[in-house]
Amino acid sequence: MLDLLHMHFMHNAILAACLAGIVCAIIGTFVVINRIVFISGGIAHTAYGGVGLAVYFGFAPLLGITLVSVLASMVMAWVSLKARYRADTMIGVLWALGMALGVILLDLTPGYHVDLMSYLFGSIMAVQNSDIWLMSGLTVLILSSVGYLYHDFLALSFDPEFARVRGIPVAFLHLLLMLLIGFSVVIVIQVVGLILVIALMSISPFIAERFSPSPLRMMGISLILNLIFAGLGLALSVALDVSAGPSIILVASLAFFSVHLLAPR
Repeated sequence: MLDLLHMHFMHNAILAACLAGIVCAIIGTFVVINRIVFISGGIAHTAYGGVGLAVYFGFAPLLGITLVSVLASMVMAWVSLKARYRADTMIGVLWALGMALGVILLDLTPGYHVDLMSYLFGSIMAVQNSDIWLMSGLTVLILSSVGYLYHDFLALSFDPEFARVRGIPVAFLHLLLMLLIGFSVVIVIQVVGLILVIALMSISPFIAERFSPSPLRMMGISLILNLIFAGLGLALSVALDVSAGPSIILVASLAFFSVHLLAPR
């Protein structure tokens, strides 16, 4: 186990887990307090269409995931603003469309040998240096945006009508929040895959919310929890020789149910 800590791939895995933990703590807090977990899941699953496009046309899958995540974020932001009463249905259709498009394009790709499981459930041990650079850049972008607009995002989350009266650009902030969720999906997919993105983005903020009414403290507690979940999940993965992404989510889920049973509101 200790010998693995000297391996380059393990350094990248730990860095990727830390970056995903930071992003999920910050964006996940806004996802939980805005109650938009379903939209986050929609963006994550629609991103699978990006994998199919990338493989079919021969470019990097992470670039395809990024492009489709951004497009899906914009569409879902528009749907949730302009067609609020049908938003759940339309997001569900986009969710299914992205998955279907990805599978069909992969089926049509001649000589296709891409490991589907690495995108569905993550492949943190296979994260490359180029992935780390992209994840780091997106993390800095997310931290900068939230840091600069933190109070405006809070106003949007708790009282959008009051924020609108104060002249805060509510529609723009909503669109920006969706875009940041899309960037977060790109980061987290490397760690746990698109199927488990929702769990990593919502479990730790949900637990943190039970112990802190302050969004800033929620982010801090969520970050600590995410790092603990990632460390224990990686250790469990190495010890049992099983997939790392699902191991991280298993640890996080056990913590979620333990807190839910032992510390009821």
